[in-house]
Amino acid sequence: MKILQVNCVYGVGSTGKLTAEIHTELIRQGIESVVCYGRGTKMKEPGLHKTCGEFYSKANQALARARGQLYGGCWLSTRKLISVIEKEKPDVVHLQCINGFFVNIARLLEWLKENRVKTVLTLHAEFMFTANCGHARECERWKSGCGKCPQLRTDIGSFCLDGTHASWKKMERGFQGFTENLRVVSVSPWLMERAKQSPFLADKKHSVVMNGLDVNVFCRRETGELRARYDPETKIVLFVTTYLTDSPSDLKGGRYVIELARKLEQSNVRILVLGNFDETLILPPNMTALGRVEDQELLARYYSMADASILTSKRETFSMVTAESLCCGTPVVGFEAGGPESIALPEFSRFVPEGDVEALRKALLAMLERPIDRERLAGEAQKCYSSKRMTREYIAIYRELTKG
Repeated sequence: MKILQVNCVYGVGSTGKLTAEIHTELIRQGIESVVCYGRGTKMKEPGLHKTCGEFYSKANQALARARGQLYGGCWLSTRKLISVIEKEKPDVVHLQCINGFFVNIARLLEWLKENRVKTVLTLHAEFMFTANCGHARECERWKSGCGKCPQLRTDIGSFCLDGTHASWKKMERGFQGFTENLRVVSVSPWLMERAKQSPFLADKKHSVVMNGLDVNVFCRRETGELRARYDPETKIVLFVTTYLTDSPSDLKGGRYVIELARKLEQSNVRILVLGNFDETLILPPNMTALGRVEDQELLARYYSMADASILTSKRETFSMVTAESLCCGTPVVGFEAGGPESIALPEFSRFVPEGDVEALRKALLAMLERPIDRERLAGEAQKCYSSKRMTREYIAIYRELTKG
């Protein structure tokens, strides 16, 4: 069996790491594996193909935002991607997260459908069924054709033209009749239920495969040196984000973390933030921004050291932070954001209504007071979120699809 994955990036970012994990595990099991990716550094490893130049991608991005139509254009890079698929002749093409302005998604779907290519589509975000935004949030126009987009500037990036209905129609045509050779996989039960409501995905075969991670990295680790930096009586709470800001438009909810810290100033709780941050922010005295941590083993040590991790996102289709934290034996407290509460271990997590900082404070303090067997927590989480479990479930889907 030969599998060809397509993803925006390879080896970096959440989906790039997932793609690399699957590629590596397939090869380890003696299964031929090829990866096509569009953005980032060109790698010379066997089986990896970069199909789009950075300048070409940025030019297509500018054109797409000007037209108000994402995921179109990219004719040359799409042709290059298709030529690799034709040359490699895989048994299954596995589409991961294919945003990033490197492929014309509707055109690729049409080609795969017309050539009867066995295809697995993993939904990491919502753009494959909204045809536009990555997270629809409260908007439900994706169920009836989009147009008159309420998130035109923030999500589409257009200040004038609204091409969201045209994008929706193109995606609909791409999926029409693409049923027998297509399997739709969501990374959480919550996301699968959303996908089933899509007019052009409702008749497809759906399943859930939760994201996996390297549990040899994300596991209980020695934390003496890190913990010695803080008062032994202080409870350490971790917030891992891409970028800390107090902007109301921030989907990760950094402003709520700052508000939570202020509510906890009289307690023995310190919030550590891992991620880039707005250096003009004035943070409460019990909140420390440490910057981005690239070293995954160091990140696992921070998770292991913390008494709890917090999530304040408005929407998450999965939440790698939840999986990473739990695998390191650290419980999670956060807002109800869709994916996280549907994939977390209920015994070791608590979720409250989005935006309710007082409820978050109470849930966090209650969790910090609970006696938790952190070794047992880590063991259960590693069984649930391991990359080997993820790859095993994908291989079962590949085999089912090819036998069918």
